[in-house]
Amino acid sequence: MTNLSTARGCVVISRLSKSYGRLSALRSIDLVIAPGETVALLGPNGAGKTTMIDMILGLVRPDSGRISLSGMSPLRAGKAGVVGGMLQTGSLLPHLSVRELVTLVASMYPRPTEVEEVLRQTRTLELSERRTTKLSQGQIQRVRFAVALVGNPALLLLDEPTVALDVEARRDFWSAVESVVEAGKTVIFSTHYLEEADAYADRIVLLAHGEIVADGPATEIKARVGGRTIRATLPGVGLLELSATPGVISADRRGDAVILYCSDPETALRALLDRFPSVHDIEVKGAGLEDAFLALTSDQSPSRAERS
Repeated sequence: MTNLSTARGCVVISRLSKSYGRLSALRSIDLVIAPGETVALLGPNGAGKTTMIDMILGLVRPDSGRISLSGMSPLRAGKAGVVGGMLQTGSLLPHLSVRELVTLVASMYPRPTEVEEVLRQTRTLELSERRTTKLSQGQIQRVRFAVALVGNPALLLLDEPTVALDVEARRDFWSAVESVVEAGKTVIFSTHYLEEADAYADRIVLLAHGEIVADGPATEIKARVGGRTIRATLPGVGLLELSATPGVISADRRGDAVILYCSDPETALRALLDRFPSVHDIEVKGAGLEDAFLALTSDQSPSRAERS
């Protein structure tokens, strides 16, 4: 029977804590990520996402706790080529072509992936003879992805990989990531684009004030918030009157359209139809990931240990 903690690509984090002066970035985090999972780290600014990624990569030492990557410490895992990272900061080496850069990085690992395969997988083959100083921002991100991937890591960490990319470039990037996932690699990524987490993550770990406040599939996290919204066309009715409708918590208006935030959508819908027969174009939607994100992080406060 395979020991999960030593399986390639597995992450085991136990009681992990890190502080910067009086600021607690992470507070006794426990987390296990199985091989082959795609996990999104979400949270507001300062929640601890980048600190966690930096510690998994061995770039930052924890104050306490333990990280095991395929049964190894982060530093050993990095040297063995088990883990690869794409960080928010850092630039590509100048005066090299893309192929030369990826080849150079490949030479640093014991069992790298073939450079040609990585260039194809990350859609950088057509850029391979171009100098790194002659790339657009979207192309730079694809090359940085190739650099992270060429060491043949079982675990890949991506910290805000699509920041500053346009919609088309983001779509191309995630298409490349999906090909990596299909090859069985474990992927952990942080992002401020919640739709990316909803679309590409098997599991979401939501951080606030250095603590995990939710952990599970996007559908499960959205269901924790509960509530639904009703959107309809209803001109000429005031927000106070709409807010007083049974089952409605609050109301908003966008031109002739109204949005009702409901605690009991069935009651609200019946009351809406009874009270306002002219209502039409009705849509009922469940809570989105943004709703869950705001609800689960806005009410969180620092742990009792810090307050005491």
